[in-house]
Amino acid sequence: MKAMILAAGRGTRLRPLTNHCPKALVEIAGRTLLQIALQRLASFGIRDFIVNAHHFADAIVEYLQENHNFGLRIEISREEELLDTGGGLKKASWFFAGDSEPFLLHNVDVISNIDLRLMVQFHQEHQPLATLAVQARNTSRSLLFDQQGQLRARQQGEVPPGMLALAFSGIHVISPSMLPMISEEGAFSIIDSYCRLAAQGERLLAFRADDYYWQDLGKPENLLQAEKDIQGGKVQL
Repeated sequence: MKAMILAAGRGTRLRPLTNHCPKALVEIAGRTLLQIALQRLASFGIRDFIVNAHHFADAIVEYLQENHNFGLRIEISREEELLDTGGGLKKASWFFAGDSEPFLLHNVDVISNIDLRLMVQFHQEHQPLATLAVQARNTSRSLLFDQQGQLRARQQGEVPPGMLALAFSGIHVISPSMLPMISEEGAFSIIDSYCRLAAQGERLLAFRADDYYWQDLGKPENLLQAEKDIQGGKVQL
């Protein structure tokens, strides 16, 4: 199984930490966010990775070289202009060409103890185009799912009857068969593609991860909280 780590963002919410450093190399509990993501995914048996890079891309390349890629096979997808999550995946889609098994897409700036093996098993059993790890938590960017866990749309206004508003956690399992269906161009969110495909009747499913630890690391205060959680034994990475 392969994985892509989304690490190209400027990390503007983490300034001043990212004024001279890519967010992927911001440290928490003595390890960089990139190292945490790589080693966590590797603990589930993943050895082949592609990492997209834009902001201080050379620093990411040098860091991986200095650490001998942590014993993993790692490709870099350089973005001259930021392509967002969907554009980044589309540019790196060559890495998954010819594959039949699903792959993981993981934001570099989230940490969790979600059971990825169970999530992949769920995906393989139900065979959707994509499986999204979601939680019932407060967010300004909820997605709407029906009672069967099928993605329907972004939430806009009140939640319609029979729908669930759930927060996406930045962790996906994707079938390679979806890649040719990504018709959007340039810089775009993968959620744009998901919602379009869902409206066309394609299956994109929720994997409920409510009982797992999850933390967005996009803000300095979130980094501090996650470090406390790690040091306090609330989560092990």
